[in-house]
Amino acid sequence: MKRFNYRVIDESNKQVAGVVEANNLPQAASILRGKKLTIVSLREVSESVFDELFSSIGKPKFEEITNFTRQLSTMIASGLPLVDALRILKDQSKPKMAVIIDKVLTEVEGGSSLGSALEKTEGTFSNVYIALVKAGESAGVLDEIMRKMADTLDKQREFRNKTKGALIYPAIVMIGMVVVATIMMIFVVPKMTQMYKDFGAKLPTPTLILIGISDFMVNYWWLLFGGLAIGLVFFRRWARSQVGGLIIEQMVFKIPIWGPLRKDITLAEFARTMGLLSSAAIPILDGLRIVSETLGSQIYGDEIRRAAVKVEKGTTLADAIASTSDFPPILSQMIAVGEQTGKVDEILSKLAEFYESQSELKVKALTTAIEPIIMVFMGIGVGFLVMAVILPIYNLTNQF
Repeated sequence: MKRFNYRVIDESNKQVAGVVEANNLPQAASILRGKKLTIVSLREVSESVFDELFSSIGKPKFEEITNFTRQLSTMIASGLPLVDALRILKDQSKPKMAVIIDKVLTEVEGGSSLGSALEKTEGTFSNVYIALVKAGESAGVLDEIMRKMADTLDKQREFRNKTKGALIYPAIVMIGMVVVATIMMIFVVPKMTQMYKDFGAKLPTPTLILIGISDFMVNYWWLLFGGLAIGLVFFRRWARSQVGGLIIEQMVFKIPIWGPLRKDITLAEFARTMGLLSSAAIPILDGLRIVSETLGSQIYGDEIRRAAVKVEKGTTLADAIASTSDFPPILSQMIAVGEQTGKVDEILSKLAEFYESQSELKVKALTTAIEPIIMVFMGIGVGFLVMAVILPIYNLTNQF
């Protein structure tokens, strides 16, 4: 997400300045207006190359947020005052998380609510998280809301770990291939090719290509890695723009296996988040707005915003979802059942579990498909290397 500096006038007619995170300028303005703030100025924070490369270093990990939520819910449920609970958590948390908790503690001690304090942590906690905390504080059931959030975050963490675990073998193999190829090009190939040059042998095309690649990596390695780093930064900036993000997402959804997997993960996130917001008695329109901003998908975010417009005009959530082109029919059908029985949150939770199970199956299929592809690339690479090394030797033996 991009960061925007803002200066606003709050409900008490005081001027306040700060930073808000959003995908684009209109969304940032919408977030501020949703908090009943009058915008005086709003501009995007320009980030340097180094800021962008190290933007995520200072933020706590997802596991730390999950542990914080679980522990805080337990402490609040046991009757421990919020300030005391935050002090204990600050002392026992890792440095990055401790800094965030200290900011929250300072705000709470100054009279702010927990939800308002979490808003001032510069994007550490999602809009969904903050909205649920505020709803829990308003209804006097913060301990119950925190427990549900902890359960949800635990499920997200478990699913992420399963996905990472399934992809770790292909990732290790690919990294190993890159490392071995780099070592060969920088240390091994130059010594072998120097021997061919000393003999004055006529070198075939594969060997000349190999020598050219090796010479470039030996003499201009800094240019290669510098170009990759700069290219990565500019690609990230383009990917985070509205047009770039949309193009990349459309391309990803068309990739076999990976595209359907991404769709299932997005649908699972939508169902889980909407179910959690619904269980906290947050109005459907507010829930749709929050989900559209935090889902991480421009395509589905736009669909949700269009559905929200129809809900605002009196259409049921099921009919509004059914009118979209990207959501599968089963989603709207199940939501319709939930609306008829008054158990929308339970139905959405079941849907989230269903799409998670579908995602796990697709992850296994993806890893099964990746392995032979890796073997093919390894075969091509080894074959080229053998040709480049053996052909000059064959030419030399023919000269005698």
